[in-house]
Amino acid sequence: MKILLSTDSLKGYGLNRVCEFAKDAGFDGIDLQIEPKDFDTQNAEYLKELEQEYGLQVISIQTPKNANKKKILEYVELTKIVGAKILILQAPKVFNIKFTTWLKTEVPKIRKKESISIALENAPATTLFGFIPEHAMNNLAELKKFKHACLDTSRTADRKEDLIVTLKKLMKYLVHVHISNVKKGRGGHLPNDGILPMESFLTKLSEEDYKGAISIKVKPKYLKIGQDEELAKQLQDSIAYCKKYLTK
Repeated sequence: MKILLSTDSLKGYGLNRVCEFAKDAGFDGIDLQIEPKDFDTQNAEYLKELEQEYGLQVISIQTPKNANKKKILEYVELTKIVGAKILILQAPKVFNIKFTTWLKTEVPKIRKKESISIALENAPATTLFGFIPEHAMNNLAELKKFKHACLDTSRTADRKEDLIVTLKKLMKYLVHVHISNVKKGRGGHLPNDGILPMESFLTKLSEEDYKGAISIKVKPKYLKIGQDEELAKQLQDSIAYCKKYLTK
């Protein structure tokens, strides 16, 4: 099982520095968050150069929220060129019915044709007018229907869902995990800093022989951004913590 670093965790650093941190800390690969205004994240040739320079493959690519059909097709091509294994989509907005239908009907065909995993990530718990879910395809049943699922642990907690129960229900469909913890009611903390049953979660992944990757995706404000030595230690400690419980 590979442990990846999400580039979103080190927002503020360039991709070159993110790859340097990832290599030095001992990550197995990169989980690339596409940033619409950061063209380096969409430049296949540059990404391949970074893979060569640091010996770290881009294993997964995360699409930004509000990506449309045209952009997703572009990201599919990027995934193929870079050689990534997984493209992670965000749930569509609830009133974007045409796009939702396209995701449900056409993405499985693209997945089969291109032989890449295109996964849907569990949606945030955000609402419109205080009671209407902001996103369509926002429950476990929809994730199962999509066949390939990505689980964000902090989002699960935000939705007041039991992490271990959710994992058991999704295990058959799970291809990627974004791992972070919750502390004082706020998600996006380091895996070893919070109230979620992370030890049990990681142990369960190992026991079930989970074949996908886990990506450490935390909010930069909970890292020692700009303090390179302290940041490096945080990343190393996170890997050590995950490996401790992922080892059978």
